[in-house]
Amino acid sequence: MKLAIKIDIDTLKGYLEGLPRLLDILKAHDVRASVFFSMGPDNSGKALRRIFRKGFITKMLRTKAPTAYGLKTLFYGTLLPAPMITASNPDLIKRTINDGHDCGIHSWDHVYWQDNLTKLSRDVIREQLERAFSKFEDYSGFRPDSCAAPGWQVTPESLSVQDELKLSYCSDVRGYSPFMPEMGGKTFKTPQIPSTLPTLDEVLGYVKAEDVSSYYAGLLKDGLNVHTIHTEMEGGLMHWTFSDFLDKCRDMGVEFLTLKEAAEISSFPCCKIEMGEIPGRAGKVAVQL
Repeated sequence: MKLAIKIDIDTLKGYLEGLPRLLDILKAHDVRASVFFSMGPDNSGKALRRIFRKGFITKMLRTKAPTAYGLKTLFYGTLLPAPMITASNPDLIKRTINDGHDCGIHSWDHVYWQDNLTKLSRDVIREQLERAFSKFEDYSGFRPDSCAAPGWQVTPESLSVQDELKLSYCSDVRGYSPFMPEMGGKTFKTPQIPSTLPTLDEVLGYVKAEDVSSYYAGLLKDGLNVHTIHTEMEGGLMHWTFSDFLDKCRDMGVEFLTLKEAAEISSFPCCKIEMGEIPGRAGKVAVQL
């Protein structure tokens, strides 16, 4: 069994509070992860427009999102100004790099991408990604070569822009194994390494908190497993479940690697992507067929 930990940073709270906690946990377990940064504004309050989306309110209540994300976060970009995420403390990016983690881009504006991607032109998508890549380079001194789409939202236009950026891999999709993506009648050149396990916000409430680590350990299969975690959840109130999960993985003899390392050793058959529903998540996400 191989396991890659993929960390998504969506909010200011997750960046300033959750990321340092996760870095400490990873260091204590001698595990390197792939970390994806939302570089620009935290407009989390605007996500409340999803309130009419099927399953959204149920998910918010089931996962106790107001507690996990904090009330201020739920008003950023609406009643409160949208703060800049990584500009609040660029040294956290440097620490992540110095700790040996694989680093890439999650977004410039997470909510804007997740809620509007299907309406965005290729030029706007390129501008969003270029802003994020340039800001990361300003802080780190090098340009990242990977990204992971917010909310697993992709379009043929976003995949085309990723090809133009000549990235080594992306992790935009839910699926079962690395592949070359096909969408909208076109095959793209940037490998996809999909998330294979459900996220904590998809299972919490159906699985008791004290059983989460055992639940995830039971999902691991031979070959490559990719587990997406969030700084707001596993880096917040549920951090102890993540630490316990890593302990169980060590006991099982699981081999840890980064997504970048997985990309270097994987083969990539062509597979189609479609937008579909998955259990526990409101709205559609990109799914590997």
